[in-house]
Amino acid sequence: MAINRATFSITDGHLDQLVLEKADLPPEFSGHQMVREGPLDNQTMAEQGFPGNTEDRFREAGRITGFLREFGPTTNMQTGDGFNFLGATVAHLFDDADKVSGWMNEVFIKDFERNVGERVGEDHQLVSVQRLEVSGFYDEAVALKVLQGGPTGLVSSTVIDFRLGRLLGVAFVATIGDHERLDLATELGIALEKRMVGVVLGG
Repeated sequence: MAINRATFSITDGHLDQLVLEKADLPPEFSGHQMVREGPLDNQTMAEQGFPGNTEDRFREAGRITGFLREFGPTTNMQTGDGFNFLGATVAHLFDDADKVSGWMNEVFIKDFERNVGERVGEDHQLVSVQRLEVSGFYDEAVALKVLQGGPTGLVSSTVIDFRLGRLLGVAFVATIGDHERLDLATELGIALEKRMVGVVLGG
């Protein structure tokens, strides 16, 4: 596949061009502002991830590095149950396409499923994880709805991982309360995939 071969021209210096800008976001996030962006190396991923993860484990899984951009609410927004407070995209660079597939199935999905009931972060617990059927992507894609509980109540995340050659794209929607946002996450993911293809093919 030509697109697969073309992803080998992508280096870590291109990753910030792959994630979505404000103008690329679905209308749902038109009022949001960028709240965080930056490189996501294996050490940072391990520190922010589930207990026991290490930089070496992620490198052995074929992950080189990544870049994240998140959009969150402005202070004047009315927030409450059902409010989609965060929309984020991440681009990860891997050794090859097989490693991307391995990561999606063996690291992303299984790490979440293994940690149901465990604490995540300082004061949250992973309540449940549900696999979702996702379609519309060029190659392999998987999705989860993740429910967490904390001091302020329940927060749900709908996360899609998709493969584009040796790149892994991630689209992420976080919502107050117990809600699945597969359609919105898919819209975000397809916009991300389109942008990635454009950069990979030199558009």
